[in-house]
Amino acid sequence: MVRDNHVPVPGATPEETLRAFTSRATADPAVVGLVLSGSRVHAGMPTAHSDYDLHVVVHDESVPALAALDRFRSDHLDLVVIPLAEFRTRGVPGRPDSFARYSYVHAEVLFDRLDGTVAHILDDKRTLGADEARDAVAGWLDAYVNQTYRSLKSYRDDRPDMGHLDAAESVPYALEVLFALHRRVRPYNKFLRWELERQPLGDPRWAADRLLPVLRRVLADGDPPTQRALFNGIEEAARRAGHDQVLDTWGTDLELLRHR
Repeated sequence: MVRDNHVPVPGATPEETLRAFTSRATADPAVVGLVLSGSRVHAGMPTAHSDYDLHVVVHDESVPALAALDRFRSDHLDLVVIPLAEFRTRGVPGRPDSFARYSYVHAEVLFDRLDGTVAHILDDKRTLGADEARDAVAGWLDAYVNQTYRSLKSYRDDRPDMGHLDAAESVPYALEVLFALHRRVRPYNKFLRWELERQPLGDPRWAADRLLPVLRRVLADGDPPTQRALFNGIEEAARRAGHDQVLDTWGTDLELLRHR
């Protein structure tokens, strides 16, 4: 790791830059792990514009030279320098960095000075624990129903513009529910088709070629029949997984969300 010059020296290609940087990083005793994420760990996704997203895990008492590399970006490298203690909790629900969870789902350990500790921490982030998944479904399902209900009320009351906005906001909640039902972390939108095609959610309705057009239609104009079709499928899946209590608290209001 460079101590006098904090900026990694670029190579002729991203691969050369990565090799040079990892060689210096693994020689620095302050670095305990290197974790690769981003497009490079999703087969078929890298393009000519793809850099290498690298998490540099350091001892909790980091030296300033290492900390200065955090958020370094170039055409070849995108670095996150993170203390080990923070790496353990990054992406955990309730934290402001919970958005980062998916970046670890397919990540690869390039270096682990701690005899498997970095790999073990990473493995815990790849899927949702049973309790975590149950709580996630309950929370996101309630949010999804609420947003869809608001949308369809606006359409009913001749406020289509407002209904469209609420419909668009329901889409992320719907995806959170569908993935959490399978103890999976919702992917970033960039990788949604990739996930659905390589690791299907089990129901033909959630196949990429069926689900993505539904989501696009909801986002495009909030079409109420399309919203209801999506809700019916999610309600069926949620009840099959034992989440009746969340749905039943909505009582007869659910009739607005169901096919007529």
